[in-house]
Amino acid sequence: MRRITFAEGEFYHIYNRGVDKRRVFMSPAEYKRFLVYLFLLNDRENKRIDFLFSSKTSSRIWEAKPSSSLVAIGAYCLMPNHFHLYLTPLVDGGISKFMQRLQTAYTMYFNEKHERSGALFQGTFKASHVEGDAYAKYLFSYIHLNPAKLKDPNWKKFGARDFGKLQRHVSEYQYSSLGEYINNRHVITSPRAFPGYLSSAREVQDHVDYWLRYKDVGV
Repeated sequence: MRRITFAEGEFYHIYNRGVDKRRVFMSPAEYKRFLVYLFLLNDRENKRIDFLFSSKTSSRIWEAKPSSSLVAIGAYCLMPNHFHLYLTPLVDGGISKFMQRLQTAYTMYFNEKHERSGALFQGTFKASHVEGDAYAKYLFSYIHLNPAKLKDPNWKKFGARDFGKLQRHVSEYQYSSLGEYINNRHVITSPRAFPGYLSSAREVQDHVDYWLRYKDVGV
């Protein structure tokens, strides 16, 4: 049972995995649908979005930016059987409402596509309060380094076998927010709502590289 109170102006690591550790993203289309939900469902108004997924209007999805957000997203990463988010609430109850919308919408989409029923994720979601700049910086890199284990499963224990290849894999991973920072093109993320210690693309890349060179990282 989650025992945490979400407060405006505070920062939180939100994460969840598939029930029984099952995969929740089976194809590129499913990763992309979750990313679209991160974007569209972060809205204080409960708007219909289903029409945006028709073939005639799908190109307009990223133009439908919510007018007022429930949360600010500082980082995200989707992995085959789990996801990580770095959030701060912008309204009272913002995180809980956003996560309920996000997980319900994706579960309905996934279940219909795969002709299944029931829960997809392990309970509601897990959350931890992010306290202090040092931990926040570490968490930012930890979230973005999750894809490294897809390329080199033992990098945390033994170090990267090929740092250059692993760095490129992490930087080019399509389903994390690292690319938004490196390319300075923020669509889903809102970095201004977070402390400005990672203000430039070079600074972000350097900090992620620092932890990529470090072994035995864990949260």
